[in-house]
Amino acid sequence: MAKYQNLLVAIDPNQDDQPALRRAVYLVKRNGGRIKAFLPIYDFSYEMTTLLSPDERTAMRQGVISQRAAWINEQCRFYLEEGVPIEVKVVWHNRPFEAIIQEVLNGQHDLLLKMAHQHDRLESVIFTPTDWHLLRKCPCPVWMVKDQPWPEGGKAVVAVNLSSEEPYHDPLNLKLVQETVELAQNVNQTEVHLVGAYPVTPINIAIELPDFDPSVYNDAIRGQHLIAMKALRQKFGINEEFTHVEKGLPEEVIPDLAEHLQAGVVVLGTLGRTGISAAFIGNTAEHVIDHLKCDLLVIKPEDFNCPIEADEDDEHDDED
Repeated sequence: MAKYQNLLVAIDPNQDDQPALRRAVYLVKRNGGRIKAFLPIYDFSYEMTTLLSPDERTAMRQGVISQRAAWINEQCRFYLEEGVPIEVKVVWHNRPFEAIIQEVLNGQHDLLLKMAHQHDRLESVIFTPTDWHLLRKCPCPVWMVKDQPWPEGGKAVVAVNLSSEEPYHDPLNLKLVQETVELAQNVNQTEVHLVGAYPVTPINIAIELPDFDPSVYNDAIRGQHLIAMKALRQKFGINEEFTHVEKGLPEEVIPDLAEHLQAGVVVLGTLGRTGISAAFIGNTAEHVIDHLKCDLLVIKPEDFNCPIEADEDDEHDDED
């Protein structure tokens, strides 16, 4: 069965155009599955109205929820008439990212889609605090959808870590490529490109060691990365022309290649951590994300521990 069958779309409350919903419909029409259009809302002024009784405040909240649910249904009307299965859910919650992640957990969603706004002049994607919380903490893959049309012939670029120092990179590389290849085959036969970056020679070594030959070092590092890339691409039958091993920092190499290829989406892996560091997505990934101008799909490793628990009490008001 194809992956990504139970999609959660985080609705943008501030505009009628919903690129994330549009992308989800595109996926479901080709890949199957169902969609839940989800909106957490909160207005502090309703909680501060001391003249109202608790029952009246609850009624006012329900009125706002009903209005927003009707508004989302109107956004979905065309898709619903086409037979796309969409459920609408609005909840009252003062921390949007927590509400979204709890809904992912409670509904066992396997893909979250959310719109990412674009800087008007720079074309780069702007990530809000809620976006960063979702990228760092959401247990399922997160697809940040740029508010621009998918480029003609847009490709998928998978960023892989080819350094053999850390064993946990290997299963994550395999998961990234496997899920991207399956999605590309099921959805629209998108070209899948793999990219790995290798470091330049540290200048201090070249200065401190007179006999050190930077070109030999560079060739050796590049050779190791090429061998690792060949082994990875052969596992999935990917042509060599769709693999790229480039010298430089990942946050420069990956966005540059994505722009050169006119990629529709960059697929990144993030490390699963526990404890204090669970809040962080990883420096390399964060730097790459800050430089992207296209859609982003972030996938966690199998052992990722979500720092947020499911909302078992279901204490928040909601309306479907």
